Amino acid sequence: MSEDKWHWQIGRIWRGVGIYHVTMVVPSRMPLFGDLVIPDDDPGQAYIARKELGEAILKLMFMIPDYHPEVEIIQFCLMPDHIHFILRVKREMKKGIASVVRGFWQGAKKAGNVYASSVFPNTIRSDQPEWNPIFTEKPFIRPMSRKGQLQSMIRYVQMNPQRLATKRLKPGYFYVQENVEIGARVYSAVGNIQLLHAQKYSPVHVRSMWVKDAEQNGNIQPLRDYKNGCVLAAREGTVMVSPFISEHEKAVLDVLLKEQHGIIYIADNGFGRYFKPSDALFDAVAEGRLLILSPWSYDSSKKRVSRDECVAMNGMAEKICDALSPNTIRKN
Repeated sequence: MSEDKWHWQIGRIWRGVGIYHVTMVVPSRMPLFGDLVIPDDDPGQAYIARKELGEAILKLMFMIPDYHPEVEIIQFCLMPDHIHFILRVKREMKKGIASVVRGFWQGAKKAGNVYASSVFPNTIRSDQPEWNPIFTEKPFIRPMSRKGQLQSMIRYVQMNPQRLATKRLKPGYFYVQENVEIGARVYSAVGNIQLLHAQKYSPVHVRSMWVKDAEQNGNIQPLRDYKNGCVLAAREGTVMVSPFISEHEKAVLDVLLKEQHGIIYIADNGFGRYFKPSDALFDAVAEGRLLILSPWSYDSSKKRVSRDECVAMNGMAEKICDALSPNTIRKN
């Protein structure tokens, strides 16, 4: 896709104070920027050995505040085939964050051409004046506004080499498995498929009546008992199944992850070619404690989950439990 065909966040000026996560990817996924090094096969020691082009890209990134003094770089990570950086806009800009990213993209394009002319001189022809291996796709720009989101994103960016190393060393759990049939539905799956052969399953679905009773009447006991019951069942070996949508269900998920129990997580989107679980779920997948299921194809434009999808996923959780085991536990 050429730059002039891009739609740089139409309808969103994004000029004001804020924090933005930017990701730019080499479309071919060639490791043009560096190589992953894993000393002693230990993901915790993994790092990226930067190549000449990678160093040039970082130099351009560090120059962003020179052209845009209202912007500062608060975190970055150069990977073999992409770069992440987090920008803080300290005061209102004249043109907006898209202008910042566009300038960086144009500089990266020139750096790619210089690199190509020196390393692959025969690829530069009179009828093809530019060799552009990097950043031909639209960049991903994500504003951050929720409480705790910045720290989570900083950790995500910092841990990129370690997570790539884990995927390289344990490819089985991160491979997208298609056509996993459970009951009358077919899913795509990422994670430990052996979790479909446990003895007991239970859905996690916090009912709105319990939440309303707690908020409006101060009667927190039914809500507390249900959440505690989910954790107790997991401690007895029950695999918990849910999309974990509400804040109370997410609280249950946090405990299940912390205590390292088996979980089947229903996702509201399919898996792209380079799918990587979020920060909270990644380690659980790597350790074989989590299976992520989705009945949908991947949609790169999807931003939010609809109410109908929430209802459908909660229904899926119950049907999965019923299909997998006659020992399904009902706590609602």
